[in-house]
Formats: sequence, C-alpha cells, structure tokens
Amino acid sequence: MKRQRVEDLAVLHTSCCGIDVHQKSISACVLAADRSGKLTSEVRQFATTTRELLALTDWLAEHKVTHVAMESTGVYWKPIFNLIEGQVEVVLANAAHLKNVPGRKTDTADCVWIATLLRHGLIKASFVPPKPIRELRDLTRSRTTLMRERGAIVNRIQKVLEDANIKLASVVTDILGVSGRAMLKHICDGEVDAEVLAGMARGRLRSKSTALMFALEGRVSIHHRFLLRRLLAQAEWLEAEVAIFEREIMRHAAQFAEQVTLLDTIPGIDRIAACALIAEIGTNMAQFPSARHLASWAGLCPGNHESAGKRLSGRTRHGSPWLRGLIAQVAWIASRAKSTYLASVFRRVMVHRGKKRALIAVAHSVLVIAWHMLTDRRPYQDLGPDYFERSRAEQIKRYHTRKLEHLGYAVTLQTQSATE
Repeated sequence: MKRQRVEDLAVLHTSCCGIDVHQKSISACVLAADRSGKLTSEVRQFATTTRELLALTDWLAEHKVTHVAMESTGVYWKPIFNLIEGQVEVVLANAAHLKNVPGRKTDTADCVWIATLLRHGLIKASFVPPKPIRELRDLTRSRTTLMRERGAIVNRIQKVLEDANIKLASVVTDILGVSGRAMLKHICDGEVDAEVLAGMARGRLRSKSTALMFALEGRVSIHHRFLLRRLLAQAEWLEAEVAIFEREIMRHAAQFAEQVTLLDTIPGIDRIAACALIAEIGTNMAQFPSARHLASWAGLCPGNHESAGKRLSGRTRHGSPWLRGLIAQVAWIASRAKSTYLASVFRRVMVHRGKKRALIAVAHSVLVIAWHMLTDRRPYQDLGPDYFERSRAEQIKRYHTRKLEHLGYAVTLQTQSATE
C-alpha cells in the first residue's frame, strides 16, 4: 500500500502561518494559495522585540493569514500570543506533538513543517484560557510559590532548632503557630528558662506543658538566635506578601463569583483554592468534552500503554504540575473530613491500593465533581459516607450470606421492619 504524504491530505486553511519560537528570534513560514490554487511559501526571520513582533503582525495581515500555529516553548510564546490574539486564530501546540522526521532539524524546516501540519488540520491545540483567567493564574501561581518559599523557611527554622537541641517540632504540630511563634520570639530575645517558654502555650497545647518543658531545654547560642531572628523575619514577610496576593486574587476573581461560590461547596476547597482551580481549568467546560477528558488532561487517570494485547503500564501522565499539586492538597483535606463521600472514596481505595493511589482517586473525584458543577451550574450535593454500601447492597448481602453458610450457619434474612 502506498503511504500517503502530508501534502496530499485535504486542505483546511488556505492561508496559514507556522512559527518556530526562540528567546531572541522567531522563524515564520506563510503558506497561502492563490485563486488558481497554486501554493506559495514565504519564510522570514523576526526578532522578539515589540517592534519586530508588530512587523510580524503586519506581515501576517498582508498575506491575509487566518490561522497561526506555534510551539509552547517555555514562556517565549506569550508575547507573540498576546499581540496576535484576536487578530487571527492562534493554535498553541505541544512541542512533543510537532516533531519532524530525524535529519530535518533547522529553524526554517521547523516553521515550514508547523505551517504544513496546520494547513491540513493536523495540529491539536493546547488549552489556553482567556486573558482574565490567565491573569488570575499568574496571581494564584505566585501565591503558591510564596507558600512554598514559606515552607522552605519553616524547614530551615526546624534545622536551626535541631542544631540547638530544641525539640519543639516533636511536641508542636505547627512551630509557627500562635504558641510556637511566641516561644521562638522569646528564644530570640534571650529567654532560656524552659518553664517560662512552656508557659506560653495556648489552647490544647497547655496539656503538654511537661513535654514542652523538656523539649525546650536546649543549648541556644548567639549564632542560633541570629539565624532564628532572620528566618522569622523572612517568614513574616512572606506571610504578609501572601495576604496581599490573596486580597488581589479575591478582587480579580470577583468576575467569577458564581463559579467560586459553587466550588467552595466541595469538601476540601475554600475560596482561595476555588480561585486557583478556576485559574487552572477555566470556567467554560466546553473545551473538555467530558469529565474524563478533564481528568486525563490533568494527569489524574490511569495511563494507557498497551502493546501486542498486553497492558504494559498504567502510570498517570504528568499533566499540569500546578493543577496536580492543588488537587492533591484539596484531596488530602477532603479525605480527612468525616462523614463525606470523598472520605469514603479515600478509605475504600486505601485498603487495597495504599494511601498514594487513594489520594489520586480522591483528586480524580474532585475534578470530576468540579466539571459537573461548572457545567450544570449546580452546588455540590454529597452522596454520603455510605454511598458505596447502598449502591452495592445486594452484592454485600450475598457475600456475607455465603460466608456464614460456609461456616455452617443456615441464614434467613429479614428486613428490620419485619422483625419489629
């Protein structure tokens, strides 16, 4: 059988452009057909300065280009996307999906190849949310980065305390909580009496006063106090920055108030997490044909690697690390709730598959729930902690009946109303 060439396929876009993006320059190829159907090709190089990118937009308008495709190379595609968005239809593609055959790797060959694939509709567009969503995404991801930096500072504080033989973390869950922070500040001020430090405990931590007193008996030097003082100052600065970002996130998310309110009803999701989820997946679920498509895009469903009829691997794909991190945190909080459907999902999977897979299962359920809620515009309705028992009532009844009969018992089942 003769192999069909790309050039022989049906043409979907008569005037299109493929762009190969780099940090300092871009290569662009315009493929256009005249009235007689003759294909013309023109390749040009542009710098990535604003003036040169404006020249690119004029060049595209001159050739009446309707569709542009480029790779999602780092962050270098963003200035181009921002300038030509709204003027032409932009297709942002995964670089792994646009690889040319080996031996044809030049900037010119790449842009011609991208333009050829686009002309025949062979490029699958990546999800790029509208500008308001992208701006919200910048805010939520910046806040996440600040929270990670704060976590790193907490770890450094813990290392300094261990070096001074202060075992505060073995008694206190959060060393930067109200009680822990008060103790650390007094340690920085020179307080060495463990009994005085332990007396600063608040709430339920007061019941651990004896353990606290032993944990706070250390050997704190001037060097340790200097490090703790500076690390606490850094942590406080980061917390203030996080608060500023949270206020800006809520102000920016006011236009998505309905969606934020809906997602806030899911166990494990607060308003900030709801804003972050909207920033990652958007509010229009039309780009995901089903909840399964969204879960697959996020990398929260089993992989599909099969050859010769054998399933070789079921590992999840990478997906967005920002979305996976967010959903994993939400899933962990939801799994620790009491008397909820999501908590029952976690317990049900954990028994057979372990905590990590159970966490992924809960994350998958959260994302599916979010898809349906944003699609149907309905608040969350919990199915209850006994959902699986109710849905498998007959199966559970048969299972336990067989077990009792196997032990030699004659089993007669009656409903509770019949025995009253």
